[in-house]
Amino acid sequence: MAHHRVDASPETVHWGFFDAALPPVAEIDSGETVTISTVSGTPDVMPRPPLVVPPALAAIHRHVSRKVVPGHICTGPVKVRGAKAGQVLEVRIKSIDLNYDWGYNAIRPLAGALPDDFHAVRVFHITLDPKRMIGLMPWGLEIPLRPFFGVMAVAPPPNWGTVSTLPPRRNGGNLDNKELTAGSTLYLPIQVDGALFSVGDGHGVQGDGEVCLTAIETGLVGTFELIVRDDMKLELPYAETPTHAITMAFDPDLDDCVVIALRDMIKLVCRRTNLSREQAYALCSLAADLRVTQVVNGNKGIHVMLEKKLLAS
Repeated sequence: MAHHRVDASPETVHWGFFDAALPPVAEIDSGETVTISTVSGTPDVMPRPPLVVPPALAAIHRHVSRKVVPGHICTGPVKVRGAKAGQVLEVRIKSIDLNYDWGYNAIRPLAGALPDDFHAVRVFHITLDPKRMIGLMPWGLEIPLRPFFGVMAVAPPPNWGTVSTLPPRRNGGNLDNKELTAGSTLYLPIQVDGALFSVGDGHGVQGDGEVCLTAIETGLVGTFELIVRDDMKLELPYAETPTHAITMAFDPDLDDCVVIALRDMIKLVCRRTNLSREQAYALCSLAADLRVTQVVNGNKGIHVMLEKKLLAS
């Protein structure tokens, strides 16, 4: 299988939006791999020397306008030949590496889980050590890194037009699910022919909730194997790690997210075992973990995790 690469540049990114009409920057066949580099950060959060702003990010700041504000700088989209609306794109995350040696965390008034508690913008620049895989906070604390992409998406349905990258939706987008590290697999319901996969919002590490609005925001380089699945049907994104199955839901109301994600996990258990709905519900109460993915992106998120070994019967 061929391997492809797409690097972030003014010609290969879209800033703040998804749109089914966005032309692809690369095309691959199902089953091929693509390495994609990403950048993050607006001009107002750039660091001072000795930290260095990557040339690609500086060029994007100069030449690419933000179509929707706020929003993420996403690299793509990558077209997968033969993909059809109604199918599923299997995104195998083969590797994730740091793209530069710093990141930032920002607090903003009227944002985050405590929008009325903080009244001034505060930006913390964090040095990243790729050898030790730690982030050095300005006050000296070392945070272990666990990088993942906050945004992974296929194009939205054409009738949606241009939509912000900020809220996660059924096409994926700003999932901010910290479980989607290297070795995990994301399944996205394809909305348009070609799938049109984009990625961005690199995170060095994030806690569940992402409570102040940002993680360690940084640039990452990911390698993805993209596979079209015509044997699956999904309404919402679904994921698997080496050990867990993960259902996800997004809604402004966290209670509604719980209902949607839990119902989907019960359906999954019933599909993959000989258990009844009642038995699956009981199993979820005993062994599934409901986690708050994030609470800061308009549509909040819940993900339900269940060990895959419990689906073997």
